[in-house]
Amino acid sequence: MLITTPNRFHEEYAVSALERGLDVMLEKPLAHTLESAERIADAAADADGICMVGFNNRFAAPVEVLKHYQAEGRLGDVTHVEANYVRRRGVPGRGSWFTTKAVSGGGSLIDIGVHALDLALYFLDFPEVVEVSGVARSEFGDREDYTFIDMWGDDSGPEDFDVDDSVSAFVRTADGATISLEAAWATNRPENNDFYVRGTDAGAHFDRGSGDLTLYENGVGGGHHLTDTDVDTREVNTHRAEQATFLEAVEAGEQPTRNTVEQALTVQRVIDGIYRSTETGRAVRLDG
Repeated sequence: MLITTPNRFHEEYAVSALERGLDVMLEKPLAHTLESAERIADAAADADGICMVGFNNRFAAPVEVLKHYQAEGRLGDVTHVEANYVRRRGVPGRGSWFTTKAVSGGGSLIDIGVHALDLALYFLDFPEVVEVSGVARSEFGDREDYTFIDMWGDDSGPEDFDVDDSVSAFVRTADGATISLEAAWATNRPENNDFYVRGTDAGAHFDRGSGDLTLYENGVGGGHHLTDTDVDTREVNTHRAEQATFLEAVEAGEQPTRNTVEQALTVQRVIDGIYRSTETGRAVRLDG
């Protein structure tokens, strides 16, 4: 069963399907609230069926290559990821479920920031997150003079917009690794869908928009030197690759080892922490 409904209805359909023993492919995010996501996770843990969450960017060819290099130890210990998913003007149709908090659970953070957070945590191998600090803002979507060239969906104006349109956040993990996040539907700056993965032996830059991957390495053989290596990969339909992985898990009758519900719940906890940090103006502990 493939669930791609608005976020608020994920729990209703996912829990119902899992309780009936069905296999479920659930589009990101896990749910519109942390509490709803936890109920889905509980149902998945008790279910006989397979449950996988749709974070398709993990299946991009440059991501697969970078994870391969990381597994080989080429980067050393990855200690920081800069994660960016920024649009100059990209607010979805105001008045749609995307811009209605009761249905979506949030705006740019839970819509596109969730992709950036998931990839960042994936590059860090999903460590325990201990602290989150961030600010989710609404600076454009609630304005009468919001300027845009085009818009996905129809525009009903600012009265139907009650979510964030940008977010800046910092995440700390139990092993000392960190994530800096910038995500936005709208900003006065160029678009950016870049990831910088910083390791103790090497680093990498991945542009999700273009698919470009560059490795930054160094050495002392023959003299101290720095090396930049551009990596070319085949284009991959990430949704098709993701669905193939789900179907393989269903055929094998085994829970997938990637895009798991537990990983999606970690992402949801970070999102919830950023929203709570926005409300309180303080960092939020997630480790107890």
